[in-house]
Amino acid sequence: MDQTLQTRKAAGLEGMVGGLEAVVVNVEPESLRDAAQEFLSVTGYMFEQAWRSESGRGCQLRQEGSADFLFTCRSGECTPFAPFNPGPKSQHLPQTRLETFIFKCPDLERFVALQREQGRCFLTAEPIRTQNFLFIQTPPSRYTGNSIGFVQWLQEEGQWAWPGSVPLNWRLEKPDYPHLSNVRELDHAATRVRAEERDRAIIEFMEWTNYQFDFAVYVESLNSITNVARLSAEDFSMVFTSGIKPFAGMEDSGPTEKYIHNYNTRVHHLAFHTQNIEQTFQGLQEQGVEFLVELVGGPSEGLHQTFTKPMEHTLLVNEYILRYGDFDGFFTKSNVTKLTAATEAQ
Repeated sequence: MDQTLQTRKAAGLEGMVGGLEAVVVNVEPESLRDAAQEFLSVTGYMFEQAWRSESGRGCQLRQEGSADFLFTCRSGECTPFAPFNPGPKSQHLPQTRLETFIFKCPDLERFVALQREQGRCFLTAEPIRTQNFLFIQTPPSRYTGNSIGFVQWLQEEGQWAWPGSVPLNWRLEKPDYPHLSNVRELDHAATRVRAEERDRAIIEFMEWTNYQFDFAVYVESLNSITNVARLSAEDFSMVFTSGIKPFAGMEDSGPTEKYIHNYNTRVHHLAFHTQNIEQTFQGLQEQGVEFLVELVGGPSEGLHQTFTKPMEHTLLVNEYILRYGDFDGFFTKSNVTKLTAATEAQ
């Protein structure tokens, strides 16, 4: 991975990509409104706008200090993400997955040219140009099924109106649960990848972004390894979790490899910084949210975490995480072990 950093620097790509600007979650056409409402009911995000275009419909959810969430659905079934979606437990939602992470890129045309010099390609021949931004994205990764998008803002940041889009007269109400104000910015996302493709998936992400590999946590008893790539200690982090050894059948594999067998490679969970986590956990339970595990960790360990069961309309698990003031790490092995084990219930 050191070689990847050296190559990135030599190619003139170092420092060209910034932090996370938005996350694109595609859902079934009949589920768009319900998926957005579901997300509003378990996070601190607020409804911003909705639109219709020739390619489909979408809506934007926003929270100050965090990446935007763009929920979309297509008007047609043709999509490069289709091969990555089917699995025994995901085939009932054939168009549903977190598809794209969009990062800021202040000089997009130069970035595209430099990446093409490295032999890399994009979904469109040129960046899409609107009055407000330039945008381009990669094809889905063969290792993760995720696409990486890049945006250069030309005017007001955070205005995602696409060419030819028409506003929809939607009003999605924020549920009146006081504990949702405790659920803050997006901390990290965790993608499940195959053991034999783990290193290549991390290197590929580093080639497209300015992220660096930080550390890995091995849980040998569950045949699992969690790898963390970071831009800085304050920014959104990307997590890659795989088996230590490849899938060997449902009887002999750990929770991570079983998840991939059931759902294919995809983002497993989204983690949100959560204040007053014990009260928030209780409040979410009282409103009917179901969890895969109780709160794990605590002040003595330096952090508290939990996983919900997968959301009905997106298949995404929400993680709520609180790192206490003196804790200068990212995870602890004990928490990772308990959370990994909890995914067996999926």
